[in-house]
This record gives sequence, structure tokens and C-alpha cells, in this order.
Amino acid sequence: MENKIVMSYITLDKSRLVNLEYILNLELLRTNRLGAFSCTTIAGCNTRKYHGLIVVPQPQLDNNHHILLSSLDETIIQRNEEFHFGVHMYPNGIFEPKGHKYLRDFVLDPIPKLTYRVGGVVLDKEIIFVENEARLLIRYTLREATSETKLRLKPFLAYRNIHQLTRENYDADRHYKTIANGASWQMYAGYSPLYFQASKEIEYTHVPHWYYNIEYIREIERGYPAQEDLYVPGFFEVSMKKNETLIVSIGLTEKDPALFKRQFSLEAKKIVPRNSFENCLIQAAQQFIIKDGQKVQVMAGFPWFGSWSRDTFMALPGLTLIQKDEKNFKSVLATMIESMNGALFPHSFSNNRYDFTSVDAPLWFFGCLYRYENMMKKSKNAIWKTYRETIITIIEKYSEGTDYNIKMLDNGLLWAGNPEMALTWMDVYSEGTPVTPRYGLAVEVNVLWYNALSYAITLAETDSKSKIFAKKWRAIVEKINQSFEATFWDQEAGYLADFVNEEEKNMLVRPNMIMAVAAPYSPLSDEKQMKVFKVVQSELLTPRGLRSLSPKSSGYKGILTGNQYERDQAYHQGTVFPWLIEYFCEAALKLMSKSAVSYVKDIYEGFEPTLREAGLGTISEVFDGDPPYIGRGAISQAISTAALLRLKYMIDQNTNG
Repeated sequence: MENKIVMSYITLDKSRLVNLEYILNLELLRTNRLGAFSCTTIAGCNTRKYHGLIVVPQPQLDNNHHILLSSLDETIIQRNEEFHFGVHMYPNGIFEPKGHKYLRDFVLDPIPKLTYRVGGVVLDKEIIFVENEARLLIRYTLREATSETKLRLKPFLAYRNIHQLTRENYDADRHYKTIANGASWQMYAGYSPLYFQASKEIEYTHVPHWYYNIEYIREIERGYPAQEDLYVPGFFEVSMKKNETLIVSIGLTEKDPALFKRQFSLEAKKIVPRNSFENCLIQAAQQFIIKDGQKVQVMAGFPWFGSWSRDTFMALPGLTLIQKDEKNFKSVLATMIESMNGALFPHSFSNNRYDFTSVDAPLWFFGCLYRYENMMKKSKNAIWKTYRETIITIIEKYSEGTDYNIKMLDNGLLWAGNPEMALTWMDVYSEGTPVTPRYGLAVEVNVLWYNALSYAITLAETDSKSKIFAKKWRAIVEKINQSFEATFWDQEAGYLADFVNEEEKNMLVRPNMIMAVAAPYSPLSDEKQMKVFKVVQSELLTPRGLRSLSPKSSGYKGILTGNQYERDQAYHQGTVFPWLIEYFCEAALKLMSKSAVSYVKDIYEGFEPTLREAGLGTISEVFDGDPPYIGRGAISQAISTAALLRLKYMIDQNTNG
């Protein structure tokens, strides 16, 4: 695709910026390789409890993310008059101060830049989050000033877990330390201290106090507690002259202020230019690769997800291999293999504990290897030698039976779970019960199982010592060839059952059946593949991905809003998932070859407007099933981003290859 769209279109002028309701829906996210991040709205008003300017892992506490610096308020002082640029929401919808009214311009690329104008003052604010350390750099440039001007900076500290809120308390340490061109604080023992410094001498006034009942509107909408108190230890003031630049550094270590301007420039040069739709996706993709010591992981999404094995394997090829980043691809796989428990990969990690409740994560691992071979032109024998032990462990333990009632039946199909378990990607629980209890024989799980076995056989056949393994599992694959259609196909409906167990053959139209068409090895005839594709296309396709349930179903919910219970009930009942579009388009190209390229290209290009919604320059977790398909959930999701990069890759391969 020609890069007709340049990222300069992600700009906002005064007419948009003064509309507070509008700009509170636009969020900025910056991450680094250590898993730290900075996230807030472009107005600087935090609307979520997950928002903060310095959000960092605290392994010495609980390995979760914690918000140290919640926000930073700027004030311009001229002729003894103060103009406050901050924005905070308080009870009853009161915003104070209303700094957005001074915003005149916003540009996302190459560095997010806000321009404020008040009286004769024009102030630029540019923000960088350092790649390899938890440090925020802010560059203030006084473009215009008609008289003596001072800049006041007031830090709001939270020092809390991202999932929690804080209140004024007597445990908070009200002391500070004087450091080079700044001050440092450590609100609680065990936490990392926070170092606030400037590139030139700056005056710090220590007047500790709390701001009460700051509210987060998105948490109110989501039915969660939404008020907290934030601690302001004091404020900084510095005089500035016209065209003068000031760098502010906020990090977990003290640094020589003489280095700040150079560090800002060096970090700016590292940023991938977001001058096209594709480059914007590439830049977003880099945000999910996290290095924790020797371990390299994929964050499932921001601002509240951690590392999930299912999302890791689904996203990894799109996040890395398209950019020929084989090193991180292999490192992530090594990290995941190291954390295995038998045949299972950790589904999630919280409170220093792994959860292994994902039947399909080990099967997506095989898909990762398949893409690795094809995208990087690797030999099957090399892949087999490297991953042989893991491959055999998964297959053998799944066939013998393992945790969570995962087992292979006599007909070769894979059974998983019971009515109390949610082991597939549709795994939401509400009040302790699965919302979509797809236990038994799930259609996509068995397509993935069939593909895992088929691909493992092709790998094993390259090794003379593994011929017995290949022969054994070839017989099982042939058995699945017979049992899959007999189990899942419904002649009257003309499509595949979503799942089958001892109680039902569930015929709800869900997107899981598309895997039987998109997968490299399909247990369906070409005719039946086309029928499945047409049903999915007719009932589930939207401009933002595939719906999780057909609107024709009585249980369909087209809007993902409300409190947690209401959202849990709707999450897999019609909500659109962008990652599914990768497999829909793969199916289209498989069935219609190059004649489908323009169709897939239109789908890909149709996602471009989402870069100007929710998380700017990135792709949301989910969208409503009903028009206008509003973005919901996490503002930046790995599998959503990776899916679109894979679409672009597919288009290029079928256009040039």
C-alpha cells in the first residue's frame, strides 16, 4: 500500500482542544523496554486509575505496576498573574483548574508536543519516555514572552498499585532530599524513590499537602471506585526567557543535569517516525516487547494487562518477525518455555503466582513456529532440533491427559474443562461462573490441535530418529480427518458447531469456526470451508474485526458498556475483536487467492481512522459490535496491533510474491 496518509494528520488545533469532553477520550501512551510506561489524556487530566506519568514495576514489592507520579501541573506566572495548565476532575463533574482552555495545538509525531498560549506567552511541551530506564523527560520551550516569565511545576504523587486507589494517610513520608537541580521523595518504605530534576538550577519549595477526592470518570463509567487523594510534596519554580529550553527529568535514579539535553536528543532519534499507517503500527508494536533482566516478554496490552501466553503466541510473529526481529522472537519463546508447567504455559501472572488455565496457548505455540519457518525461511529440521522437546511434551501430555480435564478422546479430538471452567479465549467469569462455558470439544481448539499435530509431523519427518513419532501421530491426524466433520459440521445449518459436549451441540454463530478455514491444515473440504467463510462474512464481519457473536442471536449485546457485571456479560456476546480479522483475511486469501488482495487491502486501510481514537497511534483491545464501532477496553493491545501488521504483510506477499 502506498503511504498516502502521514501522521501529521494526528494533530489537534484550538477548535478541538477546547472541547474537554472530546480530548478526555484521547489518550497518550509511551512505554519502555523495562515494562514501565506513561499514560494519560492529551489534556493531562487522568481519567482512569491506571493513568500516570511514571508507572513502573516494583519487583521488590509484588511484581505489579505502580503509579509513582500521577500528574504534573504547570503554571505560568507573568506580571504577578498565574495561569494554571493542569486539569483535574472532582466530584459533581467539576474540573479545576481548566488548563485545556490555554491549549492551542497538539502534534503526535515525532514527539508528542502540546502548545499553550496565554496572553503574550507561548509555551511548547514535548514528552519522551526513555527507552531503557524508567525516566520521563519533558522539554519546555518558551516560544514567546512579552515580559518576565516564571514556570511553576507541581508534582502529584500516588505511590500505589495501578489496580488500587489511595487516600491521605499518616504512613506517607513527608520528607524530601535536595539533589542536583531538584528534589527526591520516597512516600513509603520499600518503594523506589522518585528523583525530580531540571537541566538548570530550579527553586524547590517544600509545602507538603494532599489534594482530596480527585475523580476518574472512566472508573465511574465502569462501576469501580473512582476517587482518591494525591500527595503534593511541594512545587518548583524557574525563570525562563524567550526561546529558552528547559528539560525536566523524573526518574528512579539521580542523574547529572548536564546530560539531560543530550539524552533528550538521543532518545528522540530512536523513535520510529510515525509518518504512515504502517509505521504507526510498527512503533506501537515495539511497545509490547519487554525485557526483564534475561527474560523477554510480550505485554498483552496497556494500561492494565500483563504478560499472557495466549496473547504472546498469537501476537509474537506480527510484533517481531515482520521486522526481521528474530532475536526477540526467540528470546520470548525461551522465556515462555522456561515458565512451563508440564504441557501448559502460564496464562497470566498476578500476585507473584502463575495461572495455567489456557488450553489453547500451547497450541498457538505451534502456530508461532509455523510462521517462524515461513516468514524467516527457516528449515524444518532446525526448528525441530531446537523445539523438539517442547513439541513432544505438549503433544504427549495432551494426549495422555493433563490438568483442567484436558485430554484426547478415542476419536483423536481434544476435550477440555467442565461446566465450571473457561479454558478457551472466551474465558470471562462473572460471579465465579463462566459467561460462555465452552467446555468439551471447542471448534477452534480442535483446529489448533489438528494443526499442531500436522505441523509437528512435518518437522519430525526431517529427523531419522523421530520417524516413529511421526508415524504414530500421522495415524491420529487421519482419525481426526474423519471425526472433525462428523462432530462439528451441521448439514442443516451449513456451518460448524462452536462446541460440543455431552449436553449439547452448540450452534451459535461465533468467529471460532473461521480457524478451520484460515489454518494451514484444514480438516474441512473446500466446499465446506467456503460455506463457513460466507456465514462469518455475513453475520460477524465489521470494519473493526469480527463480532464474537452473531447479531441474530438472542444473547447478542452490541455495546460494551456498564459496570463490571454488565461488561462481563457482553464481552464475548457480540463485542468485536480486531485480532480475528487476521484469520478472516487469511481465509479469504486462501479461498480466493490473489483475487482477494484488494478486498483485504480495503479491510486493512479501513482501520486507519482508529489511530485517531482512544489510544492515539495505536489499536484498541475491542470495539462495539454495533455502529459506530466505538473502541473499548485497553487502549493498546498487542494482538490487535500484530493482526494489522500481519494483514499488511499478507497484502505485500500476495502483491509482490
